[in-house]
Amino acid sequence: PKTPKPLLTDQFKLFEFNMADEEDGPKYIFITENQEEKSSSRNYNGKAVAKYPNGDVYDGQYINGIREGHGVYRYANGEKYEGEWLRNKKHGIGRMSYMKKIAGEDGDKSIADGEYNGFWENGRRHGEGVFQYKNGDMYSGWWKHGEKEGTGSYVFKSTNMKLFGEWKAGNISTGRWVYPNGMYYEGTFKNNKPEGKGEWVFKNGNKLDGNYSQKEKELTEEEQAEVEAKKEAGESVPKQYTINWQSNSNIMESASKVNSVE
Repeated sequence: PKTPKPLLTDQFKLFEFNMADEEDGPKYIFITENQEEKSSSRNYNGKAVAKYPNGDVYDGQYINGIREGHGVYRYANGEKYEGEWLRNKKHGIGRMSYMKKIAGEDGDKSIADGEYNGFWENGRRHGEGVFQYKNGDMYSGWWKHGEKEGTGSYVFKSTNMKLFGEWKAGNISTGRWVYPNGMYYEGTFKNNKPEGKGEWVFKNGNKLDGNYSQKEKELTEEEQAEVEAKKEAGESVPKQYTINWQSNSNIMESASKVNSVE
């Protein structure tokens, strides 16, 4: 969810959230640190609690009527941000807990969907930070405008494999695919999978160079039905790809290098 945006009409007017004109339904409530209840945050300085009509609640610092300094924002869907604010937006160091809505037999419910702890800029993940995914995977590294970008590592909890290298627009572009036993592939990537020229380096020091190619995976009827169901539920479903390795060495030499791995 997006935080409420400032209502700026010119450079001199600061944020104001006023629900006084609403006759029916929930009202915006602003409670100062002296427990004074107001209908607007205009020109307020200090700590306060703002309760929004949609169920969101902000508890933190204000400067000239806008969220600025340290504060906690609790979303109606269960998500929570705690950290620094600047001009009504997440900015500085902060922690965001994400939630995901799923359909159940007794109706929709929200479940934990990961947590980010790190730097923010203008309301988006920006700078160095760590994202812990709901399945236990973890990305630790640099972000730009909400996407993984720069140097970072991604660890898969289920296999303990790791992708380490340079990321761009949320995907690794160059780096290493590291196995738990120490052997690794180093080269270029696409769709977070090896693509193009690269080299396998084994624990015994042997190296095997070659090329990876990718092809979009052909889904079975069951897999396609599962994808469609996820899309109907509003989930983002990335395309799946199969990869093929073509060694530059002859078959006997390649087999010798691979089979001699401890």
